[in-house]
Amino acid sequence: MSAGEDRSEDKPQDRSHEEPERRSGRTSFVSRSAEVGQLDAVLDRLGRGAPAVVDISGGPGIGKSRLLDEFCLRARSRGVTVLRGRATEYEQHAPFQPFTDAFSDLDPQALQSAPELANTAAPILRGVAGVAGVQPPPPTPGGPLDRFGLYRAAADLLTHLGRAGLVVVLDDLHWADPASLELLDHLVRHPVSAPVVLVVARRDRQAPPSLTAALTRGVDSGAVLRIELGPLGRRECIEQLAPEVPPGRAAELYAASEGNPLYFLTLLQAHRAARPPRSPAASQLADRMELYCDAPTGLGALLLDELTPLSTAELRTVEAVAVLGDHATPGTLRLTTGHGEAELGQETRRLIRRDLIRPRSGGRWALRHPVLRRVIYENTDVGRRTALHHRAAAALAEAGVPAVERAHHVERSLAGWDPAAVGVLIEAAEQSVATAPASAAHWLRTVLRVLPDTPPYATQRRDLKLLRARALGVSGALRESRDLLHELIGELGPQDAAVRSTAVTLCCLTERHLGSYREAAALVRRELARLPVPSPEEAVALEVELSACALFAASYSDARAEVARTIEHTRTAGDETGQAYSLAVAAIGEAYEGEMGAARSFAVAASALVDALTDGDLAALCEPLGGLAWAEVFLESYADAERHAGRGAAIARRSGQSYVLPLLLLCQAYIHLQTCRLPSALELTEESETIARSIGSSELLAFSLASKARVLLHARPPGDPSALAVAEEAVAAAGVSTSWYALTAWGVLGHAALRAGDPQRARQALLHAGGEGELRELQPSVRPHFLELLTAEALAAGDLDAATGWASRALEEAERLGLPAQRAAALCGLAQVAAGRGETAAAADMFAEAAQQSAQSGAVLREAYALLLGAPVVKAAGDGFRAAAMWQRGHRLASDGGAGLLVGLAEAGRPAVLARVGGLARSGELPDRLAALTTRELEIVHLVAEGLTSRAAAARLCLSPRTVEAHLARIYQKVGVSSRAGLATLAAHSGVGGRV
Repeated sequence: MSAGEDRSEDKPQDRSHEEPERRSGRTSFVSRSAEVGQLDAVLDRLGRGAPAVVDISGGPGIGKSRLLDEFCLRARSRGVTVLRGRATEYEQHAPFQPFTDAFSDLDPQALQSAPELANTAAPILRGVAGVAGVQPPPPTPGGPLDRFGLYRAAADLLTHLGRAGLVVVLDDLHWADPASLELLDHLVRHPVSAPVVLVVARRDRQAPPSLTAALTRGVDSGAVLRIELGPLGRRECIEQLAPEVPPGRAAELYAASEGNPLYFLTLLQAHRAARPPRSPAASQLADRMELYCDAPTGLGALLLDELTPLSTAELRTVEAVAVLGDHATPGTLRLTTGHGEAELGQETRRLIRRDLIRPRSGGRWALRHPVLRRVIYENTDVGRRTALHHRAAAALAEAGVPAVERAHHVERSLAGWDPAAVGVLIEAAEQSVATAPASAAHWLRTVLRVLPDTPPYATQRRDLKLLRARALGVSGALRESRDLLHELIGELGPQDAAVRSTAVTLCCLTERHLGSYREAAALVRRELARLPVPSPEEAVALEVELSACALFAASYSDARAEVARTIEHTRTAGDETGQAYSLAVAAIGEAYEGEMGAARSFAVAASALVDALTDGDLAALCEPLGGLAWAEVFLESYADAERHAGRGAAIARRSGQSYVLPLLLLCQAYIHLQTCRLPSALELTEESETIARSIGSSELLAFSLASKARVLLHARPPGDPSALAVAEEAVAAAGVSTSWYALTAWGVLGHAALRAGDPQRARQALLHAGGEGELRELQPSVRPHFLELLTAEALAAGDLDAATGWASRALEEAERLGLPAQRAAALCGLAQVAAGRGETAAAADMFAEAAQQSAQSGAVLREAYALLLGAPVVKAAGDGFRAAAMWQRGHRLASDGGAGLLVGLAEAGRPAVLARVGGLARSGELPDRLAALTTRELEIVHLVAEGLTSRAAAARLCLSPRTVEAHLARIYQKVGVSSRAGLATLAAHSGVGGRV
């Protein structure tokens, strides 16, 4: 820690080029050699495997900030850029305050080359003066950027700034606002891809649970290095900080301080000044503050003693600095204290000499330590403190500072109904609801507290309650949002029909996020019964909400009649938007139930309407767009599904509907998984996880984590444990729920356990998802896939009879669905059973057919799986070329798509599949021209090399001669030959002729 010392009357503005640590009057760094060594190691590894975040924790005054000082000096000495910010106790609702404070140290020139990036990150960069083109944050929830987009923009900004090395230090993070904590959580889970490290300091006992949880997850994943500070050693304190004090007295001071550096230095300063003890009343006040501060006993009284020698003017200046916080600049100090420039300059110089205030970046002043600020702030007369906040708000308004930055001072000075002040808070809430909804909800609560509860203000109160409920819902306070909506619905009268419908719909959505599907459905039915003749708009919104409740509760059949009535209502009323909404719900519902004919009919009709509507028309249809896209996924119409999910996600982002995004993002992720684009699939699941965690919905979180585990299962190499760990977290998040989301989580856990080599656990999880015996609780549209997993589980357990039963059942289910990829899943299961029974030829044909079926639907991942699983079987059946062709294509598809599991499977089978296959034995690969062919095309090349005619090849492959000729035309184009003779010659030179 450091000790204060007298200073000459230096003008701080003349010393702004010096290190802040050198300008603060601090003594040499004491001890902490082990911790400094850890931080030096972080700098040594910066950009080369260093942790993304360093978490320094400890009690108040233990030396966290002083350790940060030393680290910043060491980083700068290596040429690393350092940005340093601090969260502050009385500004805990100022959005992104510690990040904004850190970026205020940024040289504006650093962003001149990236003006678009600066504009995107404007809500965080508002403290960076002089950055050309930086605009204020979007004023409404319909602004161009939601908070999750802002988090990605912040990561991009850090990547841009950190190309040559960057350290971002955030102190006192236990006081950070919710938006900053969410941003930090995002950066922990998505480390910046540049030599950048965040170093955070916090009081562990005062840290909010969300901060502790985020950092603990980071420790578990290796992204966070934790350093816990304890008391300083007796020898270091006495010898380095108090060498002139008699040993006996120094030992007494150390014992009283319990090794806390701040307390030791304060005791030392009191000893040197030989101050008398304070009055009992003052000491009791200080003790009460210490309990609130989590500070050492007696520290408050000692800090108050430091104010005793101050003149009245100096005391007023110190109080103003405590009130203003980060807004304590010479200009605001003059306006709040009323002191002239010369007088204020003299006061600040004397306060610097006493080490009560210290200069910060941007010409700002700060008190020496946060504990000192609390002592002064709480000891300032309430009336004077309120007046200082009021003057600060006025000064900032005159300077053109946005309402978000003025809101803190306005709130602290608000004593009752004040239309002008309330207007500032409402404006701040509207500016921040898209990027910092928790702060917006806080300010709106303050407004509602003082807003007169009288008829002239009834409409405004109603609208503000609805806005606050939305802000609470997207900020993660789902239960508080639901309670407020219940209160609002009970207050609304017949004249508020439109608002009531909106509130009921929003309340149902909130209940669904909480997993309370029955409660949501009951609320809708009550509302429908209450309306004698509901308008078409009301009926559509409520009836579709009812069907959504049934769908996610895995009981769509209960709502099928309501959906049919809604479709008819909207068709009769000519409401195209409502009709598209209800058709989309019907499509996903029927697809879920396995009624693929009906689902396809509804999906085609919904798609035709949706595609004809504008984005503005679809702003209220983001969730049904997700339902339509999921229906198309189940129908294996991946291109249509990706188009609709992508459009819905874009509209949801623009309109601030973050609560809808997970459904759309996870649909996109599933499509990318099935079409073998694993890296992008993982990014989409991680974004959905971020949103689900921030919303606070265990249902969405379970689904997001299950989807992430499913992607990790295929993206990571064999034996990687990450998929199983995430699947276990998904099941834990689902709890006792039996919703679609929860059943998905259990199913993925079963798949992950099977891949981890635990077939018994896999069986238990899969049967938990589907129900014992008939698996009737599992949605029919994906039942063949799960039956394939049960087949693999039975084979792994050595139960061939059970495997046969599961595989036969899978084929029956797949034939009923009529979907190629689901049929391919069943065929893979049957092929594994056949191989287990020694029926190699039959197994080989089934694997080849499974690959062909998968290719037909565009399910590239499943095609690669069937090819690689089948290649060794085909080789064992005596067709070495066909096996090599299958292996080659499967390996290429898996490698191109980032499917680490399948690449590992391919490499394990390479020696057995490719050994002694003509020219393939030398290189392990097909010639480049043949490598581009599909499995079916390679089969035809093989038959041409054997001398078969098109008719004979067609008979061998069970195709028509015309189909074979069409394949040959494409083959000629791909390999660059023009005749059968040329193709046969190429095949012969490639070692294709004959069998092995």
